[in-house]
Amino acid sequence: MRAIFFGTPQLAVPSLEAVHDVAEIVQVICQPDRPAGRGMKLRPPPVKERALALGLEVTQPKKVRTAEFAASLRALEADVAVVIAYGRILPQAVLDAPRRGCVNVHASLLPKLRGAGPINRAIVEGHAETGVCLMQMDAGMDTGPVITCAATPIGVDENAAELGTRLADMGAELLRAHLAEWVDGSLEVTPQDHDAATLAPLLKKEDGRIDWSLPAQRVHDLVRGMFPWPGAFTTLDGEVLKVHRTRLHDASGQLGAPGQVLSGNGLAGDGLVVACGQGAVAVERLQLQGKKKLDARDFLAGRPIAPGALLGEKTT
Repeated sequence: MRAIFFGTPQLAVPSLEAVHDVAEIVQVICQPDRPAGRGMKLRPPPVKERALALGLEVTQPKKVRTAEFAASLRALEADVAVVIAYGRILPQAVLDAPRRGCVNVHASLLPKLRGAGPINRAIVEGHAETGVCLMQMDAGMDTGPVITCAATPIGVDENAAELGTRLADMGAELLRAHLAEWVDGSLEVTPQDHDAATLAPLLKKEDGRIDWSLPAQRVHDLVRGMFPWPGAFTTLDGEVLKVHRTRLHDASGQLGAPGQVLSGNGLAGDGLVVACGQGAVAVERLQLQGKKKLDARDFLAGRPIAPGALLGEKTT
């Protein structure tokens, strides 16, 4: 089985390794190197680094919507292409280049959460479970027939980074178990119920703004779902305050105005306790813009916040 692999970030590395286990990868395609770090030096994406370590050929095209690129893929005479978190929408000519087309590893239980942010949205929207699917790609946005899926519960304090790591491993196992079956035609696909579809669009920085008028559970879910990017945030005395980790605080009813600090000493493991529309959350890890990430106790030792202080914009 000859395979092409499309992928870019760390999330795609387990799938690359899985395809390498069951197929001959004739080419790995990922995004170009990008500047990163304080020195803004060009840094190769994780898929490229792992592919080179495996001795695989890597291509980083700047454009995929060209006749030349599609022709180069057809010339590889691949049986299948596997796509996970590549970062660009592939045109039909590319999807048709391998003999059996392209398989996408998608981190939701399709048709739920189609789009670029399914892991984040599953947490933010308070889903009890999610999963990963292998999907036969078509010209639509995650609309193709499903090959197979695996479900998993979402932990009550699990963040998007942690869930993403688990789903990446689950997707890799689905590829090991079922990719060859699908390529040889022994595995049937299931059309999606398009009427049941929901969307998970690409996240924007503003999506991370905390609305303290929401119930504590929804605030906690937002913080978990936005970690590590774009990150949940509020304001403190006009400064942007990033909130990296929270937990539900043992409180009931309306304890104060939304965003009001109820406890700010950081002692006894309470962190920074903040009132929500219903209940409260304890902020356990936070960061002023341009400063280091700190646990609440260390943060409050250097920047005390008196009970009664209000985070975020004051609601009327």
